[in-house]
Amino acid sequence: MSTHAREDRQRPRIGPHRHVGGFGLVLVMAAGSIVMWLVSPIAWLWVASRMTSSSQPSLGPYLLVIVGMVITAVIIGKFLGMVNHAHMRVTGRLTDKREQATWMKSMRGERRGVHNDRGVLETVMAVSVGIALVLFGIWFFAFAGSSLPS
Repeated sequence: MSTHAREDRQRPRIGPHRHVGGFGLVLVMAAGSIVMWLVSPIAWLWVASRMTSSSQPSLGPYLLVIVGMVITAVIIGKFLGMVNHAHMRVTGRLTDKREQATWMKSMRGERRGVHNDRGVLETVMAVSVGIALVLFGIWFFAFAGSSLPS
């Protein structure tokens, strides 16, 4: 018997309203990741651009952008973690036992067949970062133009 078949029997069946709720929470996570990678940096750049009237500003606006983006990313990350937790609760994937983060585990201690369900947030964030990198590459090579003097 496969591991997946055993996991499916252990997981409770959920109704269609919970599938819709789970899908809505995934959309919230996707929107939150777009805000984190696109809206937040643009907003902080806009705020910093309003602080200076020169084309060569002092260090202040640069620090504002860096610190503002870090603080905003932490706040959005915490919010996305809460949404992921709610998604796991709605879809019946939430377990009561605490699990150690994957990156903190020893490679020697890794056991096959152990399934850690972390929710869909990791996948949503990985996909959003991949899309952001592809869009940045398209913009950089196709639309940014050269900054070198001609």
